[in-house]
Amino acid sequence: MKRTWIAAAALLALAAGVAPAMAQSVAVSGLAGQAVTLSAADLAAMPRTSVTLHLDGGRTEACEGVQLSDILAKVGAPQGKALRGPEMADIIVVKASDGYRVALALAETDPGMRPDKMVLADRCNGAAMAAPEGPLRLVVENDVRPARSARQVISISLARAP
Repeated sequence: MKRTWIAAAALLALAAGVAPAMAQSVAVSGLAGQAVTLSAADLAAMPRTSVTLHLDGGRTEACEGVQLSDILAKVGAPQGKALRGPEMADIIVVKASDGYRVALALAETDPGMRPDKMVLADRCNGAAMAAPEGPLRLVVENDVRPARSARQVISISLARAP
């Protein structure tokens, strides 16, 4: 009897558009093989920032999450004055669950190089993101088109350009 009630409650929640929490984690890898998987709890414990996502048609969303530079620091990515010389050719590849990939220059992610933020967002418009946008989305502040704002991010890798 109890199982029947639980199953009925789950069906009602789904019918009402309330989806169960999706697992939120992202695999991050560095140049020297460093690797870390950041869970939703890990991301929630990191410094948070807000950013505006500009969508097609002039729409915007207020998103929040962790700056990409803070995530990359977890795998030893150079930042600030250490970001020079050969590191200026380092790239970030952000991969989504559907295979979509975005490449960014490491220098673009450093707050000391440019004022626009790059954020791995887990919330937009005051709520956790569900599919197809979330649970994690890259938001590149002030891009004219949102093509680099990859949805359903599953990995972030640092590489040296050839």
